Amino acid sequence: MPRIIVVGAGIVGASVAYHAARAGAVVTLVDAGRPGAGVTADSFAWIGASGVRTGRAAALRLTATQEYHRLEAELPGLPVTWSGSLSWGTTDSAPEAGPGQEIVDAATAATLEPALRQPPRWAVWAPGDGCVDPVGVTERLVAGARAHGAQVHPDTPVTAVRRDAAGRVVGVETAAGPLSGTTVVLAAGVATAALAAPLGVRVPVDPSPATLSRLRAPAGLVRTVVNTPDFDLRQVAPDRLVAAADSPERTLAAVPSTFRGAANVELLSTRVRLRPMPADGEPIVGPVAEVPGLYVAVLHSAVTLAAAVGRLVARELVDGAVAPMLAGCRLDRF
Repeated sequence: MPRIIVVGAGIVGASVAYHAARAGAVVTLVDAGRPGAGVTADSFAWIGASGVRTGRAAALRLTATQEYHRLEAELPGLPVTWSGSLSWGTTDSAPEAGPGQEIVDAATAATLEPALRQPPRWAVWAPGDGCVDPVGVTERLVAGARAHGAQVHPDTPVTAVRRDAAGRVVGVETAAGPLSGTTVVLAAGVATAALAAPLGVRVPVDPSPATLSRLRAPAGLVRTVVNTPDFDLRQVAPDRLVAAADSPERTLAAVPSTFRGAANVELLSTRVRLRPMPADGEPIVGPVAEVPGLYVAVLHSAVTLAAAVGRLVARELVDGAVAPMLAGCRLDRF
């Protein structure tokens, strides 16, 4: 069985470690911090396969929700909520429905979100969509990996990928000493490019700022994942909302103007994280031909695709099978 070192314990790395360990590999998961404490912690964490039509990873994205349903069955208690999502824009004309979507009128929108002040004339309802607690899911994946024998090294920065005289990967150097393995998976988000560069490998991924705000709000104010031109919004606890939007001030003004009973919504915190964004916006997942034993897994949207990508990467590494859904995601396309 392969000895796999996964660098990065965000939700993607944790998923790869869990699925690979479950498939029988000898797995070591190593991270500079705590599992899920990086950009994963401040993800909006909307899980949706609906509406996907184009792109290199279109087929992969279409599997997102079913892969999370599978993961729920494997890891009971996984913190996933299947609320559906409701989206609308500024146009008066009816939008086009994609896979898994239906167009609803104002009356139906008001039924789905009773606190709306002025329901949109048309909205896109995706009943199969959901959301997750991204840190909770990551921790559950790490626990699942441990249960299948994985070794986990938090608070252990990786400083370099180690190779032998023939150029093949033999492990990593860390602040606590070397770790040995026959395969190294770089799932370190924005740090992936810096770890690959000394090997002569260019991974075209840049930091992309993402703002997440947490608000205090009345219980039950928002029932679905709401997507508008002003914000992405969802309820995460009886008196808590999270919002993804560029401007916290705009969000704080837009929530009361969108929902009745929201006059006293309070901004609790705002964090800006640098999510990894591949140059073309599509996942970069696969082996690196120039460096035998090196594998890259860096993507957006990481939370949405983590369940699917983890399973497929493990299949490629452990079984030696080529996953057709990852064919368009290889690094050599650049």
